[in-house]
Amino acid sequence: MELGLSGKVALVTGASRGIGAAICAELAREGMDICLVARDAGAMADVVAGMSNAAVQTHVHTADLRAPDAAQKAVDAAIATFGRLDLIVNNAGATKRADFFTLTEDDWQDGFALKFHGYVRMTRAAWPHLRATKGSVVNIVGIGARGGSAEFTIGGSVNVALLNFTKAMADIGIEQGVRVNAINPGLIETDRFTRNVERTMRERGIDRDAALSFLLSASRTRRVGRPDEIGALVAFLASEKSDFMQGAIVDIDGGSNRAL
Repeated sequence: MELGLSGKVALVTGASRGIGAAICAELAREGMDICLVARDAGAMADVVAGMSNAAVQTHVHTADLRAPDAAQKAVDAAIATFGRLDLIVNNAGATKRADFFTLTEDDWQDGFALKFHGYVRMTRAAWPHLRATKGSVVNIVGIGARGGSAEFTIGGSVNVALLNFTKAMADIGIEQGVRVNAINPGLIETDRFTRNVERTMRERGIDRDAALSFLLSASRTRRVGRPDEIGALVAFLASEKSDFMQGAIVDIDGGSNRAL
């Protein structure tokens, strides 16, 4: 599908692996120039090397988005390199899974520092440039926002806050010409999912195939999603073909969430 993204500029956080890398690859296929932001410069260079569209321009910016000034510096780098900004994809951030009573104050602070405050700061820093281009924000959140889970107290709390933040910024964006939407991925084939499989193997004393079957059964889905499927959805949400989507929260989880 021709999405009309060629020549536009995206900034993608968490761009060094997994979903973030797949988003970069898909946006590059659509002709977008990309500022990749993550902590691992080498991994981001590998992502750039693997892009199929050699015509696009890229810039690798190393940052720890837990730092209060990191988002502004990343946006400044993108503007200095490309002169404009049409899309922000907030994707960086993982939260600790554990029994609630073993989680520390630092665990909670860290969970909100990177994912929640990182998204907030990046949106604030990029907003003036997105207003200028009538651009958009796509927040990668997570299906864990849809229901409480005993071992996902930090992640669920962060994700719920981000869905509310998405709706609030979309409300502002109606008047200011910026579209803001969110994606809730379910089980996706990433390093994080691999660690989840390995944790299930240890805890239940089962092999990899049995652990995978257990996780699929628990989510009541027939397969694990692919990162490129998230990338394709981001590209669509960044395009004019989704122009009437504002404040939308899209679950892409194989049907595991059955709530209204």
